[in-house]
Amino acid sequence: MERSLVLVKPDGVQRGLVGKVITALEDRGLRLTAARFLRVSQELAEAHYGVHAGKPFYDALIAFITSSPVMAMVWEGPDAIAAIRQTMGKTRGTEAAPGSIRHDYALQARFNITHASDSPENAEAEIALWFKPEEIVVWSRDIEKWIYE
Repeated sequence: MERSLVLVKPDGVQRGLVGKVITALEDRGLRLTAARFLRVSQELAEAHYGVHAGKPFYDALIAFITSSPVMAMVWEGPDAIAAIRQTMGKTRGTEAAPGSIRHDYALQARFNITHASDSPENAEAEIALWFKPEEIVVWSRDIEKWIYE
């Protein structure tokens, strides 16, 4: 099973879209294994977005993610990273496929509702940054035999 970090960012929380994101991922057949609602500290924001340090948009990115609470989650399933990123849509809402979260609820790159890991390696690092191992619940649903090969 592949895992991914998913964040409903401050704009998604403020707009009341947490439930829509969760529903979209559950409808897709993915399994929620961890969730926390929190205000992101400066330290966590800098660690999460460290790869962008020094870029022109870095300070605005940090200010945005720390501006309001986020819903941090871990989702899993076969090909979870690709499925989640497809469900979220391209970074800019105007470029995202119809029916994706970003197409339906976002217009720009910064205010694009969600973050999702882009590779297994990044997923592992991001999940470790946001969650302790004991906070991830290992479980399965009976219906998975009708979803997963």
